[in-house]
Amino acid sequence: MNLDALGKHLILELKQCDKTLLNDLDYVKDSMMEAARTIGATILDETFHKFSPLGVTGVVAIAESHLTIHTWPEYAYAAVDIFSCSDTFKPQKAAAFLKDRFGAIESSTTEIARGILSELASLPSESAL
Repeated sequence: MNLDALGKHLILELKQCDKTLLNDLDYVKDSMMEAARTIGATILDETFHKFSPLGVTGVVAIAESHLTIHTWPEYAYAAVDIFSCSDTFKPQKAAAFLKDRFGAIESSTTEIARGILSELASLPSESAL
């Protein structure tokens, strides 16, 4: 991880995925939970919802931050976020796992450093809580 930031945020665009898998609540949930386990995240909680007639949304809350997904099976597309404030694992490993699990033929990943320390240090701060 960039040592000058509090966290790393990956934004995944998963395209041309298996439509059936994207609409399967249990499969989506299992995939996201396994992605968190794959990177050694500490899972705190999860919530997933199946829309009618199509799509799944879900969040895996981890001590290190979160993994989220929203699927559009009708477009064979999934939007995934992986945010980590830990330098003990690589969120790119979870991204690669999810690309494979959903059979994404095309994908892109945008990586954003969150909480740039040099920027935060220059801001006025209040006394500690």
